[in-house]
Amino acid sequence: MKGLFFLGLTASSLGFAQTQNTDSLKTKEIEAVNFTKRLPVAKEIINVQRDLDRRNLGQDLPILLKNQTSIISTSDAGNGVGYTGFRIRGVAGRGINVMMNGVPFNDSESQGTFFVNVPDLTSSASQIVIQRGVGTSNNGVSAFGASINVISKDPEDQFYVKTDDSYGSFSTYKYSAEVGSGKFWNNKLSLMGRYTHIQSDGYIDRASSRLNSYNFTALFEEGKTRIRLMAFGGKEKTYQAWNGIDRKTWETNPKFNYSGQYTDLFTGEEKFYDNETDNYRQNHYQLLWEQNFNDNWHLETTFHYTKGKGYYENYTRVDEENQEEDAIHYSNYNLPVPIIDGNPLLQTDFIRKKWLNNDFYGVVSTLYGKFENLDLNFGAVANQYYGRHYGNVTGVYLPQIAEYEYYRGRSVKNEVAGFAKALFRVNDFEFFGDLQLRNIDYDTKILLAGDGEGANLKKNWLFFNPKAGVNYRIGNGKIFLSYAHAQREPNRDDLIANNNVKVEKLHDFEAGFEKQLGKVSLTANLYYMYYVNQLVLNGELNNVGAFIRTNSGESYRRGIEIGALAKLSKQWEVSGNVSLSQNRNQDFKMANKKVIKDLGNTQISFSPDIIANLGLNFTPNKSFLFSLMNQYVGKQYLDNTENKNLQLNDYLLTDFNAQYQFRISNNDIALKLLVNNIFDKKYVNNGAVYSGQPYYFSQAGINFMFGISWKIQ
Repeated sequence: MKGLFFLGLTASSLGFAQTQNTDSLKTKEIEAVNFTKRLPVAKEIINVQRDLDRRNLGQDLPILLKNQTSIISTSDAGNGVGYTGFRIRGVAGRGINVMMNGVPFNDSESQGTFFVNVPDLTSSASQIVIQRGVGTSNNGVSAFGASINVISKDPEDQFYVKTDDSYGSFSTYKYSAEVGSGKFWNNKLSLMGRYTHIQSDGYIDRASSRLNSYNFTALFEEGKTRIRLMAFGGKEKTYQAWNGIDRKTWETNPKFNYSGQYTDLFTGEEKFYDNETDNYRQNHYQLLWEQNFNDNWHLETTFHYTKGKGYYENYTRVDEENQEEDAIHYSNYNLPVPIIDGNPLLQTDFIRKKWLNNDFYGVVSTLYGKFENLDLNFGAVANQYYGRHYGNVTGVYLPQIAEYEYYRGRSVKNEVAGFAKALFRVNDFEFFGDLQLRNIDYDTKILLAGDGEGANLKKNWLFFNPKAGVNYRIGNGKIFLSYAHAQREPNRDDLIANNNVKVEKLHDFEAGFEKQLGKVSLTANLYYMYYVNQLVLNGELNNVGAFIRTNSGESYRRGIEIGALAKLSKQWEVSGNVSLSQNRNQDFKMANKKVIKDLGNTQISFSPDIIANLGLNFTPNKSFLFSLMNQYVGKQYLDNTENKNLQLNDYLLTDFNAQYQFRISNNDIALKLLVNNIFDKKYVNNGAVYSGQPYYFSQAGINFMFGISWKIQ
């Protein structure tokens, strides 16, 4: 329906089925989505063209999803371009299983999701499926807060040329060109290609982004066979902004960025290194084969390969404060303390580059069976990750040192997994069962020791994850109950920091309600997530800006999520969602100078008790759309101690969005305006802890993006 409000509270994203043609191969990915709609899990299914396109003006996908249920989005640069992330139900990105067309996207070692590597991903997506909690079995790591599947769009049937261009605050601009061939070769083949460039200075000082991305899709259809070849990816260069700033600096100069700061050894002048940057290129290749065998059985198999390579560069110094520490510091670079004129040189500077060179490849396959009262779903996956970690260093001052390699390691991670799902209908009941088995082998070795990088480890995990649930139909709605068990391996950083780190385990209980009442759509979901050895963020960052995690023993997250969409008239629509939760560590213990301190029951870090969104949508006619979006986020803590000094205040944000669409001959044109934080609220939605003190990641005040979309067909 044209003009629906796009906060994620349309009928589709609330989980209500809409009429779809599922008979043709053209919509088999929609059939898989419809299967998900029927499952007894908390979910949102987002139509990208209808729900996100109006504000897709250059900001990353986590920012575009910020008003979905239980989501908080973050941005290192403060304006949603560059390094961004999200948390769902308080769980950070490493606990969220992200897939691209069913292919795992999380980095195999860090388990992180780096959307900066695939800029403008939203422009090539058709639907985004979000399952909160454990959800159902998918490919990739287990979901400990949510799973997200980004489904790519297909080439269109007719030839077209499209451009999307935008400009806004902080010298941010985006230009994108896309072309589709339409069907040719006896209507069997169609092609589509897109290229995007995004550039921004960022709200934070020097937090610049230079992003390029591409997508190429070829679709072949004949009879019961459908084959898609996809190549997509991007290249990013971002100035580092992952350190944050202390409270005093935030109060007086919130845009300040410590990254790259140093004192010139000769002049004593404070300077900033101009290439304190992160540089990475990632290319994804997917071959998706869909085969209908008959009216009952359908097979989808994907062969995939992802190549990633890049480095971050930074300026580092050996100081003269402690000679013993300096000797250790020099040895980290496999160097002796240099002697100049008979005296040890206890102060010098280096430029270092830490490299990643990764290959990830494998096959995922899903077999769908559809009978009168029974739906079946069988999945299998086999993947291998091969990663190389190495670092180069260059001496800046005396002694002059040419660039050389000072550490190297390699990692291999193999995964073989399978699942079986069944949905069985008996009158108004639907019974759901889901069994998953995962086997993971991880082997990492140090090939050249230096800078404390890497470890010699060999680990194996075997996980059995059962799930079950039931739906009860009530007219055009339903109520459901479900239980899911999940287990998850630690990531590379967890293992290197503590070889005895424990596997996470989760018991997830969900009860939900979905109902269409005239012009009002309602959803409600109760959840209780009981964790054993949950890896929670302790507030501290490692040397590449990633949060350090620690096992918290027993803990839980419980709450209620409510969503509503009301069509007040042909012109007016109101929508909203609210998440009320309790997120607690039980008998939490913290090591402090080799002393174990028992803190009792404490609130889990980065887990506010309330997240609420409210939107108003006005469409005076078919051409115009005006929207107001409001988000309220309650207070949250930077660590697990409930120290009031380490607390982020609550905040309320309001964004405005407008669009004007018109047609000239065969040209479809849309003018778009997005104004974020229209009341210029000074706020922080992310932070860290350094030496017991809070550090903040400042977010931009009022800022705007204006864009034009032009499509010729």
